[in-house]
Amino acid sequence: MIANPDVLLSKPLDATDMSSTYRKVTLRLIPFLFVCYIVAYLDRVNVGFAKLQMLSQLQFSETVYGLGAGIFFIGYFIFEVPSNVMLHKMGAKVWIARIMVTWGILSTLMMFVNSPATFYILRFFLGAAEAGFFPGIILYLTYWYPSHRRATVAALFLTAIPVSGVIGGPLSGWLLQRFDGMAGLGGWQWMFFFEGLPAIALGFLVLVFLDNKISDAKWLSEKEKHYLESEIAKDIKSQGGETSMREMFKNPRVWLIAVIYFCLIAGLYGISFWLPSIIRSTGVTSPLTIGFLTTIPNAFAIAGLIYTSRSSDRKGERRWHVAIPGLIGCVGFILSVTYGASTFLAILSLSMAMTGVMSALPAFWSIPTAFLKGSAAAAGIALINSIGNLSGFASPYMVGWVKDLTQSTNVALYILAGTLFVGCMLTLLLPAKEVNR
Repeated sequence: MIANPDVLLSKPLDATDMSSTYRKVTLRLIPFLFVCYIVAYLDRVNVGFAKLQMLSQLQFSETVYGLGAGIFFIGYFIFEVPSNVMLHKMGAKVWIARIMVTWGILSTLMMFVNSPATFYILRFFLGAAEAGFFPGIILYLTYWYPSHRRATVAALFLTAIPVSGVIGGPLSGWLLQRFDGMAGLGGWQWMFFFEGLPAIALGFLVLVFLDNKISDAKWLSEKEKHYLESEIAKDIKSQGGETSMREMFKNPRVWLIAVIYFCLIAGLYGISFWLPSIIRSTGVTSPLTIGFLTTIPNAFAIAGLIYTSRSSDRKGERRWHVAIPGLIGCVGFILSVTYGASTFLAILSLSMAMTGVMSALPAFWSIPTAFLKGSAAAAGIALINSIGNLSGFASPYMVGWVKDLTQSTNVALYILAGTLFVGCMLTLLLPAKEVNR
């Protein structure tokens, strides 16, 4: 005989059942979203590996490459807020599937780049297609997890960035080397083709695998759904309830947080788009070897990211868990210039830079979700991410322009270090009582 659901719901879950419920949610959602973000990030930054062959084959300058790499984020910026608002209205399932299929198709079309104009156009539309994916997932996680659990969960998701480097580096290097010249195409063209296909397949799987909200999850019991929904409701109530869109746009903290994110992302994309080229400048010539060497900074970043996020959630502290890793990244960039002539020491310095930048991100994303709720959270997270990601345009373009001007990336790396330092100092201006959860 099945027990009365009302009786079941009247008995609250004990501590073991609570942990088990969140473990079930995490095992259901995070591995799949993790794989999706690996593919997303790889399609975003694999142009850094394509550069090893594209520039010579298409006669592009470093500035053309930097502008093309960065123009992705102009499309991203324009469409990100509307995209996240649409996700909040339509549900994650349909909207994330749409994002993944369209960006997968455009990523494969990158193999047809034959001029600066086609390079710029395809990168712009790739950014427009992907707009909303990352902030959409950050928003989606707020539907399932209260604020005090989000840094750790965000870290599990964000670990996909360095993991995409660990997987994508050797894969991209191998594709460049193995397929170069096949059917009269460059290795970089085959790389774009093969690495764009997984996004299309995963887009269709999203329709099967993701649930829009807790109440739709058939894999949860009614008791577990009730517990999770009550936790989210308590979290919203404890933080003053829903935030209006007008309040979000008028809130100076939102704009300050966007500037901080701009500084952090300048460091992230500065290293992501130029890491293969920096390694090559130390004397390494094989694309496959360069691919394997890029895994080292990313592997260090995984460890740092997980440790920092757990520490942030355990202590309920956010500001210093952003500022201290950011300062470590700043020092790493400076050391990469000092020891740039040695492959071994340059890799260690770049590992320090990548670890610092990546480790700051989970605690950072726990800050805006601590005080933005409802539709304002959808728009606010997207606004912060879109403004921050404008540095994804500025940073690669700046590095390329400086390299063409000085024949070296040294000055550009110092600029990235200084930008990170500014972001760390601005983080400490945030009121601790309002952002620490």
